[in-house]
Amino acid sequence: MIHRLPPGTRDVLPAEMRELRALSDRLRASFDGAGYGEVWTPSVEYEDTLRRGDERAARAGAYRLFDEHGRVLVLRSDMTVSIARLVATRYGGVRPPVRLCYFAHSHRAVERGRGHAREFLQGGIELIGPDAPEGDAEVVALVLGALEQAGLRRHRIGIGDGSLVRELLGELEVPHERRSALLEHLSRRDLVALEFDAEAIGLSPAARELLVTVPSLRGGPEVLDRAGGPVARAVEGLRELYELLAERDAAERVILDLGLVRELGYYTGAVLEVYDPAVGYALGGGGRYDELLGRFGTPLAACGIALDLQRVHAAQAAEERLL
Repeated sequence: MIHRLPPGTRDVLPAEMRELRALSDRLRASFDGAGYGEVWTPSVEYEDTLRRGDERAARAGAYRLFDEHGRVLVLRSDMTVSIARLVATRYGGVRPPVRLCYFAHSHRAVERGRGHAREFLQGGIELIGPDAPEGDAEVVALVLGALEQAGLRRHRIGIGDGSLVRELLGELEVPHERRSALLEHLSRRDLVALEFDAEAIGLSPAARELLVTVPSLRGGPEVLDRAGGPVARAVEGLRELYELLAERDAAERVILDLGLVRELGYYTGAVLEVYDPAVGYALGGGGRYDELLGRFGTPLAACGIALDLQRVHAAQAAEERLL
């Protein structure tokens, strides 16, 4: 008799589990060695708490239930909001910086038929206190080094700026009610739909060209010389971050990506995405979220990144097959 699993979930058998445990242990050792203390948060959060952090994070929850008082609980879809709540409630008297790491399951609603996981094991770090770009450089360099210690050799990190496209849309006077659709096109790398909607909005040909051209810039530091004007502030921030990473001997694994957009709306600066050319999907992501902790009453700068450990494990196996 076959007993079905909920869509987007899977069993993990002993051989794979041993490898996932070894991977987690190597990452944990790297994070711990850099002073990042491990924390554990409940797998459920009140829906109101998630909405306070980010409306999209609340909507992304795949599973909802009620407590004995009828309050709505959500299986967390994102560790960052939980970390922000934890820091605001448990670290109020602690002088920053606060360095935290975690290894935990999260659950996310996905579209039917997309083949995406609803339940996934995350490992990540959160750096609370340091401003950009120094804090961003620490997070990026640590994750790159930790993945190398875990056995990857071909991984890269894409770096963009969460404010860059928003500033561009504002400069081009795109109506607020039309911006979310354009950001959605960018998150899917659908530049055809982006240009189509830009024309439907009534943007001039020059504005449409700028809106499509700037997000398509991707590569080394030379791409920053091709962008400026309405996005000059964000570009200068990326340049400073790249220079700091070069000082840490980490810049060779960086891809500057001016069209990088993360789905969650709390990112205020650098946005990050981890890749490995051995597989065709992102291994993780994150970025700077300087306003999120303030929503819980503790305004502090922050930056973090989360890795999907099962995807990292798949990238390990794919790299080994290429040897």
